[in-house]
Amino acid sequence: MKKFSVDADMERVQNLYRFEDDVRAKGFNLIAGVDEAGRGSLVGPVVVAAVILPGDVYLERLDDSKKLSAKVREILYDKIISAAISYSCVEVSVTEVDTLNVYHATLAGMKRAVENLNVQPEFVLTDAMHVEFGDKIFSQSIVHGDRLSASIAAASIIAKVTRDRLADKWATIYPGYGFEHNRGYGTKEHFAAIEKLGASPIHRQSFNPVKSLLAK
Repeated sequence: MKKFSVDADMERVQNLYRFEDDVRAKGFNLIAGVDEAGRGSLVGPVVVAAVILPGDVYLERLDDSKKLSAKVREILYDKIISAAISYSCVEVSVTEVDTLNVYHATLAGMKRAVENLNVQPEFVLTDAMHVEFGDKIFSQSIVHGDRLSASIAAASIIAKVTRDRLADKWATIYPGYGFEHNRGYGTKEHFAAIEKLGASPIHRQSFNPVKSLLAK
C-alpha cells in the first residue's frame, strides 16, 4: 500500500481547485459545487448537495466520494460542513422520481439545493448535468466533476454520507433487502429479496425490476 503523504495530498487537492480558480479569474467569488447520490438506486430519494468552499481551504483526502472509504467520507463530511461558506442537502422523494423520471427529478433537486443555500452563489459547477439556475447565476457542467472539482467532490461526499445514513435506517425499517449493504442498488441479493418479499413502500415503482414485479 502506498504511504500517505501530506505534501502529495496537498498538491493533489490544490489541483482540484483548477475549475474554481478559472472561474475566480473571471471575477466570480462565490462558487458552489453540486452533486447527487442515489440516482441509480431502486429505492428512496435522490439526495442532492450544494457546497460553497472558501478558495484556500485544504481538506485532507478530499476526492470523489466513490473513491473514499465510508470512514474517510464521515471524517470529511464533518470537515466540509465546518469549512464551508454555505452548504445544503435536499431529498428528492420517491414520488417525484416516479412522477418526473429520475433525470428531471435530479435537475429539480439540484435547483432546490442551490436555492436552499443561505448564501447565493455567483457561479455553480455541476457534475455532468447541465442545469439553469436563473439569470443571476452562471453555471458550468463538468463531466466527472466529482473527480475534478473540489466543490463538486465536497458536494458528492455530503450527498453520499447523507444517503448512506438513510439506507441504514431503511435496513431496520424494511429488513431483508440488504439496504445496509447495497444502499438500494440492484445487486443479486436485492433482486432476490424483491422476488421473495415484493416491493417495499420506498421502492421506486418506475424502475425495473420493481415495475415488472408490480405489473404481474
